[in-house]
Amino acid sequence: MKTIRYPKKEDWNEILKRPNLDNGTINQAVTEVLNDVKINGDEAVRRYTSKFDHVSLSNFRVSEKEIAEAEQFVDAELKQCIEIAKQNIEKFHSAQKATHQVVETTKGVLCWQKSVAIETVGLYIPGGSAPLFSTVLMLGIPAKLVGCSNIILCTPPNKEGKVHPAILYTANLLGLTEIYKVGGIQSIAAMAYGTETVPKVSKIFGPGNSYVTAAKQIVTTNGVAIDMPAGPSEVAIMADNTSVPAFVAADLLSQAEHGADSQVILFTCDETILDAINKELEIQLDALPRNEIARKALENSKAIVLQSVSEMIDISNSYAPEHLIIAMNNATEIAERIINAGSVFLGNYSPESAGDYASGTNHALPTAGYAKSYSGVNLDSFTKKISFQQLSKTGFLNLGPVIEKMAEAEQLIGHKNAATIRLKAINCNG
Repeated sequence: MKTIRYPKKEDWNEILKRPNLDNGTINQAVTEVLNDVKINGDEAVRRYTSKFDHVSLSNFRVSEKEIAEAEQFVDAELKQCIEIAKQNIEKFHSAQKATHQVVETTKGVLCWQKSVAIETVGLYIPGGSAPLFSTVLMLGIPAKLVGCSNIILCTPPNKEGKVHPAILYTANLLGLTEIYKVGGIQSIAAMAYGTETVPKVSKIFGPGNSYVTAAKQIVTTNGVAIDMPAGPSEVAIMADNTSVPAFVAADLLSQAEHGADSQVILFTCDETILDAINKELEIQLDALPRNEIARKALENSKAIVLQSVSEMIDISNSYAPEHLIIAMNNATEIAERIINAGSVFLGNYSPESAGDYASGTNHALPTAGYAKSYSGVNLDSFTKKISFQQLSKTGFLNLGPVIEKMAEAEQLIGHKNAATIRLKAINCNG
């Protein structure tokens, strides 16, 4: 990691830039695939699956037999761990259910809001070098809890044309059986536009690489909603002299191993702890199976030494990390001042891995600074809110003159008349 000491505030934006991506080239390549799938459906999906995943498939739908067979390839201990994670995620997300409340805004005027599940949703589950069966839990559980009628799952096949057994086992555990062996840009296109095989969905969820993220953002212009822009993963760690260097190094590397385009950032006021963390990084990096990927990610990463804890908080809020670990003595107090982050982990024994797998919070989170304006996936992500109002005669007598006056001021006389005609009817008929 590159070390930057005591940067001026006016330089923070430049220092905190994410790894450069050629968005123009990415968007052009993505648009070509999206348009091809939109026009040519399954035939285009087959071509891109052959090109990108190096496998030829005649049928994308995962069969019941494949789902059943997957169970034998997942060991008993992992099954137990998945069950524990499932229970925790269900418990945390169930607590988010909204209560139904009717509000009388004016006497005789009742208003309320109802949460309604999105009928058809698409879940994208990365399945390349790191098959993220944990993402099945993170997306499938809230979708089931709110009652989405149709849940479509897309995940890339391996070179043998199979889906990782842990992904299939986890999906089946949740009752998700409509699974397609389609990955990358072509999966986003298939779910956005529909093909002869893959149904069209109303909202697409799931993390992915820069191409998947670009595809998700582009299809929003065609009436398909997405959870959030969620590209290459990232973590920021705030550390002081009470942090454990080995823990901090492990947390930095756990994020760096996601991909070469991942970014890890360390904020500290303590030069001594920085030296100790750097030594631990080298020791642990050599033993990491994905060390080449992690090394490349570290080239895009920075350790930033600040003047004070207040500066550390300010620069973290400016960066708006996907994950923020506060490995500091007064972590809870500091957390109260955090306003921009996807998910926050407090203290030396709260690694980001806990949220990634089993604490109960969701790991589908905004990246690239989008934590300034987006939330991570939650129960509400799978619902839409419908508002209702009911006015009695008394309510309309109270509110009608207000509607008339406001409509007239906006020169919308049709709106005014809708109020006037009712007021006259009430006054005439009682």
